[in-house]
Amino acid sequence: MEKNTFGMIEIISEIKKDPALLETLNGQSDIIAESGMDSLEMINFILRIEDEFDVEIDFDEFDLSHLGTIDHFLDFVVQRKVSP
Repeated sequence: MEKNTFGMIEIISEIKKDPALLETLNGQSDIIAESGMDSLEMINFILRIEDEFDVEIDFDEFDLSHLGTIDHFLDFVVQRKVSP
């Protein structure tokens, strides 16, 4: 799995079981509003991101604002990778 915007979109598409999301989502897409993920799917998404991107997301410093656009969340994930 690619560790970039498309990699995140692939994970969202798999969780939602909706291949059409591969065509409709992009880096500027709002993760929650445009993917339609519910709270359980969102938890699954974050856990998958941790596994696929080999990062640990500390929920003490995590804020819902990090889940804005796909690119915004990717930036957050990359920062966790660089500075543990």
